[in-house]
Amino acid sequence: MKQIFTLILALSITFLAAQTTSDFESITVDSFLNGSDGSGGFSDGNIFLPNDYNDAWGSWSGWAISSMTDVTTPGYLNQYSSITGGGDNSTNYGVAFVLGQNIMRLENGATGKTVNGLSITNSTYAYLSMRDGDAFAKKFGGESGNDPDFFLLTIKKYLNGELSTDSIDFYLADFRFADNTQDYIVNEWTTIDLTPLGDADSLSFVLTSSDNGDFGMNTPAYFCIDNVVTSDGVSATLEVEKNLFDIAPNPATDWIVLKNITDQNSICTIFDMMGTVIYNNTITNYNTEINVRDFPKGTYLVRIQNGEKQATQLFVKQ
Repeated sequence: MKQIFTLILALSITFLAAQTTSDFESITVDSFLNGSDGSGGFSDGNIFLPNDYNDAWGSWSGWAISSMTDVTTPGYLNQYSSITGGGDNSTNYGVAFVLGQNIMRLENGATGKTVNGLSITNSTYAYLSMRDGDAFAKKFGGESGNDPDFFLLTIKKYLNGELSTDSIDFYLADFRFADNTQDYIVNEWTTIDLTPLGDADSLSFVLTSSDNGDFGMNTPAYFCIDNVVTSDGVSATLEVEKNLFDIAPNPATDWIVLKNITDQNSICTIFDMMGTVIYNNTITNYNTEINVRDFPKGTYLVRIQNGEKQATQLFVKQ
């Protein structure tokens, strides 16, 4: 029994950790931002994306922010577009131009904590170059379709100044299959789980390709990101209440009633055991009914928060 209550306490503390999604929608973008203002990068949520802009050449590397939608124009002049024609269910997104490695720096409460994940897709420039070939890069698969080409993104973490040996690999294109019908170039937003990397101060992004020449990689060194989800951790000023509310019935089948809520206009959030938000709403009554009929069977955590006060309770859906 002691072990069960210890587990419940651990789960409750875990879910007190909030998450922030950096979707770049708070940044005002008129087509693209490439660092020409000399800002040195872009902050959104808990991340900072460094940018290096060269005034003399009018060129940049690192990160840009874009709202471009062109999925048909090939070549360098369309370097700011994603192949999806926008963000991941949004307007803005990040564009990476990688010279060696790109760094994503964690800020605020996310520093030293695990990055949950992010969405990735190809840029239009890289996608069309791999699909069709151009003056500098080959058509992936070659004329026969049998060339074992690939375009690989490798993500690692820095923690306390040390680069990890662990990595997460994501193939933006892969033509190494014996069956050519399985070959692909990514043209949709794909969510990447970064939790296996563990705690981090920053992330490193490196691109490699099967198509290389005397001056390095021929494939355009671009990709796009969106919806970077970071962990905020538990606020040091947060006051955790033990008896802020009760749940009945528990276990439940159709409805639960949150009873004796001491503060009206509190925020009620229900998580499943994977940390996914199932329900989120403002409570205006001291006793509130919530329909859980369509919840899958299992254990859920209910969090009630009002300002710096919050409490959690578990309930079972049968």
